[in-house]
Amino acid sequence: MAKLPFTSSSSNPPRKTLVRVLMITILCSVSYIIGSYKSSASIIPTHFEGSHCLQLNLSVLKSPSLSLDFEPHHTMSLPPDASEEPEFFEFCSENFTHYCPCQDATRERQFNMEKMFHRERHCPGKDEVIRCLIPKPVGYRKPFPWPKSREVAWFNNVPFKMLTQYKKMQNWVRLEGDKLVFPGGGTSFPMGVKNYVDLIKKVVLLKSGNVRTVLDVGCGVASFGAALMDFNILTMSIAPRDIHEAQVQFALERGLPAMIGVLSTYRLPFPARSFDMVHCSRCLVQWTGYDGQYLMEIDRILRPGGYWVLSGPPINWKVNYKGWRRLPQDLEEEQASLEDLARRLCWKKIAERGPIAVWRKPSNHVHCTQKLKAWKSLRFCGSDPDAGWYKKMETCITPLPKVRDITDISGGALEKWPKRLTAAPPRIRDGTIGGTTVRNFDQDNQLWNHRVSYYGIILKSLPMGKYRNIMDMNAGFGGFACALSQYPVWVMNVVPFDAKNNTLGVIYDRGLIGTYMNWCEAFSTYPRTYDLIHASGVLSMYMDKCDILDILFEMHRILRPEGAIIIRDHVDVIVKAKSFIDRMRWNSKIAHSEKGPFDPDKVLIVDGSEQ
Repeated sequence: MAKLPFTSSSSNPPRKTLVRVLMITILCSVSYIIGSYKSSASIIPTHFEGSHCLQLNLSVLKSPSLSLDFEPHHTMSLPPDASEEPEFFEFCSENFTHYCPCQDATRERQFNMEKMFHRERHCPGKDEVIRCLIPKPVGYRKPFPWPKSREVAWFNNVPFKMLTQYKKMQNWVRLEGDKLVFPGGGTSFPMGVKNYVDLIKKVVLLKSGNVRTVLDVGCGVASFGAALMDFNILTMSIAPRDIHEAQVQFALERGLPAMIGVLSTYRLPFPARSFDMVHCSRCLVQWTGYDGQYLMEIDRILRPGGYWVLSGPPINWKVNYKGWRRLPQDLEEEQASLEDLARRLCWKKIAERGPIAVWRKPSNHVHCTQKLKAWKSLRFCGSDPDAGWYKKMETCITPLPKVRDITDISGGALEKWPKRLTAAPPRIRDGTIGGTTVRNFDQDNQLWNHRVSYYGIILKSLPMGKYRNIMDMNAGFGGFACALSQYPVWVMNVVPFDAKNNTLGVIYDRGLIGTYMNWCEAFSTYPRTYDLIHASGVLSMYMDKCDILDILFEMHRILRPEGAIIIRDHVDVIVKAKSFIDRMRWNSKIAHSEKGPFDPDKVLIVDGSEQ
């Protein structure tokens, strides 16, 4: 048989196959590299188009320049579809300009007037909630900046004349042209609030740093709270919405902390041991009525060693009974009942000078426990002392935390102000807040210092002193407010009543103020009373509880024109919120969080100064 000729193809088949495989591998690798390079730019959308993608800003590292640019370049905008403009929400009629949903004058007529129950919160049901934008008053003007706002306000912003007429002789507020002037008068301090405070500081050491948080019941226009600011004392002023028209709105227009509130049926929306001092200047509260429930409520929220200051009937009745148009024997009996009630609460009267009387709560209940057993009169409550959201008052004494020694302060001693602000409070140190340690608390402070610094970059008006009244809708430990302490602001720290941890007591321990709240309802304030609203995780928290659109309407109601909002939440929630906000005629933008583009949390900024 003849042999086949030798060929290269038949001599080494494995070698040729290997070459082909190698060439294919090289071509695939080159194609992958080129494709990856091109897609690194194409996968970053400039707009959201039907999906919740992140707009990332990746840049090629270049040689460093002499001038570094630290300005943010990662703001995302969500423009409306070019083919369809957003359908704006309508404005309410003018009779809603001063609308307070849960303290509506028309609605309150449906409720019993006993114990002023009609002045309590009565919020509209789901089928009654209005969805329209609250209009501002005709002639509304930008409020005066702090601290000038403490003394003067535009009348058109709070167009109510009753106080200027009804309280004219008491000098609460005067109408001068187009301005309201607050001279510092009041029902129980006709010589001026400064002289009145001078009387108190002879008994209570206001400059010591031990008194930081104060509650003013029946606050009028909050001139008392304004005067205490000279001592670095923060006062929560409360008053019902009554015939005097918008006392609380006057206070907030002045840049002073205040909210609508009344001693009626429910506990005040504060935790136990909140205030270093509680004040009443002829606030018309029946302190000895209803078995003493109202004074027992003051005892609940008063700190161990705290002060209760009372002026007006029946104090100094021998001098004032004619002016009050009261019978002296009635006033004498009323004071005797008051003194007896305070004694059964284990309070000690430390002074009665002129128009004021001052009692002090004990530092612990060691002696009080022994006395109550002997008297067999009042008893200690068994309910949660910190419960303050639609919780009915009880005829009992809220027990103080137990102590080891008779000289100890129940719940632990607090640092003096301002050390109190950053020091871990007793409720953290003793493990009262579940799963929280001193280390967690310190880390939270550092976190919010970092976040607020970042907010100052993406909201440039924040560090410029534009804002005075600020609300934190989900305050946690108050870290946001603490970080803002460098600015001339005050913060209403709101803790949702059903939050995982009840941290409002910690907030008060730090020398800050706040309240419980259910954001499925309206807040107890007037329209246009906050300059800046911060909402971290609020919308996610309420996503399955109520419609977040109603929460956004409430934010619109209480925000001042040209105010700002910072909403921090998951990107999906932020996108949904922005779609509503665009329909509210607000200018808004989305930015990455301080963690950068890969963090799922985003920040939605509404800046009224850009409108």
